[in-house]
Amino acid sequence: MFGSTFYFQTIRKYVILVGTLFNDIRITKENSAGNETALIKVPVTYAPKDKMLARVLQDPNIDRQEATVTLPMISFEMGQMKYDGTRKLNTVTRSAVSNDPNYLRYQYNPVPYNIDFKVFIYAKNAEDGTKILEQILPYFTPDWTTTVKLIPEMEIVLDVPVILNDVHYEDKYDGDFKERRSIIWTLDLLLKGYIYGPVKKSPVIKFANASIYLPANVDPTVVGNVPVSQSVTVQPGLTVNGTPTANISQSVAYQDILATDNFGYIINTSNTS
Repeated sequence: MFGSTFYFQTIRKYVILVGTLFNDIRITKENSAGNETALIKVPVTYAPKDKMLARVLQDPNIDRQEATVTLPMISFEMGQMKYDGTRKLNTVTRSAVSNDPNYLRYQYNPVPYNIDFKVFIYAKNAEDGTKILEQILPYFTPDWTTTVKLIPEMEIVLDVPVILNDVHYEDKYDGDFKERRSIIWTLDLLLKGYIYGPVKKSPVIKFANASIYLPANVDPTVVGNVPVSQSVTVQPGLTVNGTPTANISQSVAYQDILATDNFGYIINTSNTS
């Protein structure tokens, strides 16, 4: 319908960003004497809470250690995406890069979207859950901002804030003593991101010519038939040694000058009347 195919993996990068925030959390285990006996790295996976609870709680062989998911662990999932009009940028403004000597790449301003994420912390006991939670909460005040390379071909690097809106606690412990207990902390996050449109390109303008008409009597019916009064041309100027110049006699042909060269400007004005 819109006539262009493009994909920058922007949403995928936002998902990876959220998962990366929680992928290096470790907790310790101590014995009754207070000595450290183990250092556990908490695994992170992308999965909804219901799916993880089914794996943790509904295995028929609950007493078999390898049958269930090892706790503690963290899972997260992406929720709704909502347009954020408060962060809207001018639609016709665009960013451009000149990494091609013959073409200029440009891209119009992105569209702001808020993306909801939920992070679930699963633990067998309250102490493990709070050990994880206390390594997360101090960094959100209430947001944590990360710099992300969103569109490498356009050299777009964006600061993306992730806001912690709420924290919920839940204790899944129903039935008899054989039932597996699972304590769940839920973190509601809001990521303020942008979605980008296609990258377009246009040839680099190397020669500009402007004609000025000065009719004797301002009459709109004859303006088109009035001869040119003055012509102004502008083109890049560069010597064979690579030195910028404004003298056309010292410059190479403008077709041979690249947009990435350090050139000068040659301005010629000619009066015809």
